[in-house]
Amino acid sequence: MDAFYASVEQRDQPELRGKPVLVGGSPRSRGVVAAASYEARVFGCRSAMPMRTAVRLCPHAEIVRPRFSRYRDVSSQIMSIFRDVSPLVEPLSLDEAFIDVTHRVDEGATPAELGQWIRDRVHRETQLTVSCGVATSKSVAKIASDQDKPDGLTVVPPGREAAFLAPLSISDLWGVGPKTAERLRGAGLETIGDLAERPLPWLVDRFGSRGEWFWQLARGEDDRGVSVERETKSISSETTFAEDVGGEGKLSTIVSEQANSVANRLTEHGMRARTVQIKMRLSDFTTFTRQRTLSSPTNDSALIERTALELLRQQLSPVRKFRLVGVGVSGLEQRGLEAQLSMFDQSGEPNVEPPESSARRERQRVVDEAVRELNERYGGDIVHFGAESRSAEESR
Repeated sequence: MDAFYASVEQRDQPELRGKPVLVGGSPRSRGVVAAASYEARVFGCRSAMPMRTAVRLCPHAEIVRPRFSRYRDVSSQIMSIFRDVSPLVEPLSLDEAFIDVTHRVDEGATPAELGQWIRDRVHRETQLTVSCGVATSKSVAKIASDQDKPDGLTVVPPGREAAFLAPLSISDLWGVGPKTAERLRGAGLETIGDLAERPLPWLVDRFGSRGEWFWQLARGEDDRGVSVERETKSISSETTFAEDVGGEGKLSTIVSEQANSVANRLTEHGMRARTVQIKMRLSDFTTFTRQRTLSSPTNDSALIERTALELLRQQLSPVRKFRLVGVGVSGLEQRGLEAQLSMFDQSGEPNVEPPESSARRERQRVVDEAVRELNERYGGDIVHFGAESRSAEESR
């Protein structure tokens, strides 16, 4: 998709059309740009850039807070269109996917026709544009999709992969980030063709196993298939502070909000988690995680929040200040039709839940569901528990 989050905002808010739009956090904090419209990109703005930098480049840009529940809804609509082309769809994110159309080509459709059909239908049904790259491998198709944005269609015929890649910048190669690109350029490799021409032993000697992988990709060799089932391994929420934060008050409030957000997303995906984790980054950028494995998988927001707060409090001290804190869950599994309580508690004794505990758990489930529905309807996390109110409820 082309500038997906920004394009959705421009579609939904006509007053933003034709204007530079930056989706992301506040420039007064350490927020980053989640998406920049093409009008903003003219000024050098791009995703993952600090919002402060983007605003300096484009002072008249419209800053819009992300609405991820909205983007998920639109993404589901688009992925459904993709699956009408082929059931072999591998989403990479909300706005990007691989589609294996081999069987459609075998039936007589041309790759260009399929790409054009996708572009036409997505625009007709969503008023958004998508750029398609068509090739015999994942890596070449992904690179091709970026060559004619926005609203582009680039087809790389079989046998032309290496020739297509050769003149492109080394930074266009899949898996080459800024630091790796700097190392490759330091070795005299400016284009993908430069890399493809180097002897394989030379690359392996300097870059290890990644050298061989880069060499294969540079020559258009990539036999990875489209994976329809992509297992979600973890769900998390993080906050980077405008100024370093110490003490329990503000940190507890933020961790509580993050824990509820993570629990809501577990419920949305019909999943439960066995492990709760916090991530913390000190003012000197030292980063560490602490986690706890629960006796049974859960999506209960009260339990996830309580566990995260306990992990947080163990790391607090009068001299410690943090620039980032996050809550995550892992050990995910699909939720059954009914919640199943663990037969034994962590000490090995039979787990017999008293009636008042069961009633409290049911009240919490109803409240959690109501909060989740409000947040889905109006976007963001507009409703959440305060740490004090939740603690009061748990003490009753």
